[in-house]
Amino acid sequence: MSFIDSKYIGLVSVRLQKFSRKKENLYTFRCPYCGDSQKNKNKTRGYIYKHKNDHNFKCHNCGASKSFTNFLKDQDVGLYDEYVMERYKSGLTGRASNTPNPVIPSSKPHFKKKDFDLQRISELNISHPAKIYLQKRQIPDKLLREFYFCERFKQWTNTQKQMFDDEENDESRIIIPLKDKNGIFGFQGRALNPKSKLRYITVMLNDDSPKIYGLDKIDDSEPIYIVEGPFDSTFIKNAVAMCGSDVDIRTLGWSDYIYVFDNEPRNKQICDRISRTIDHGDKVVIWKPEIKEKDLNDMVLAGLNVQEVVRSNTYHGLNAKVKFNGWKKV
Repeated sequence: MSFIDSKYIGLVSVRLQKFSRKKENLYTFRCPYCGDSQKNKNKTRGYIYKHKNDHNFKCHNCGASKSFTNFLKDQDVGLYDEYVMERYKSGLTGRASNTPNPVIPSSKPHFKKKDFDLQRISELNISHPAKIYLQKRQIPDKLLREFYFCERFKQWTNTQKQMFDDEENDESRIIIPLKDKNGIFGFQGRALNPKSKLRYITVMLNDDSPKIYGLDKIDDSEPIYIVEGPFDSTFIKNAVAMCGSDVDIRTLGWSDYIYVFDNEPRNKQICDRISRTIDHGDKVVIWKPEIKEKDLNDMVLAGLNVQEVVRSNTYHGLNAKVKFNGWKKV
């Protein structure tokens, strides 16, 4: 373990709630991205751990995962700059795979996958649980070929990227590929077992890519809808889904985008995110009081025309604030 990593983990720890050192090379704290458990303020599901010669961050609540370098950059840009320069001066730059070289950027190309060695959901038998699950959610049949089925998620994931030291208690999951025009840069695994502790697990094959589903299908000359989950995005034209809370949409260069959050006015985390979106001046959907369903999928199942609903309930600026304040009281 680098003494520099140890030093900067200690320095950033003052910003992390419930931070503690569990053992050598393992630290835990409340996740700064999702806020961790809202019911139990003592839950600490954010971790910094050693992997090979570097350190990574992982949240076992929201699935956020990144190198310690990028985690530090998110938490404190000033400390990040000092960290990169200190590593560079100490001659660690070339040996640390997660620390960028501040002088000469790497020219090594990243080759993205075009496909996975898994069976597509569209190819499964009609009685297969994964296919039944998606059809019950009314995912359009023509889109079933975009998702895959994995019998042993941990085992298969480790063939793509080493993520799990223990492959015991493995489970089957639906694989949701994250890709852009050039190919696959990551994936989500959606649990089929309703008792699974983590419904979604996100794995990034390229840590430099944004955790967004649907980048391969959007037209950025048209309004882009940003929804809560990949399956919800299948019900709206030109939609993407956030697969992590650490994505700054403004860095993507889109000129017209609309946030579509779940319809849960009693959820403090969602309310805070909507409030921040409005304060940034971005467009957001504020649901009408008569709409009781909590997300786009439930609205589809209830027979609503979700494309028209989101179009007619989009606001920004002062109008968004007024509608938001009324929505919170529903």
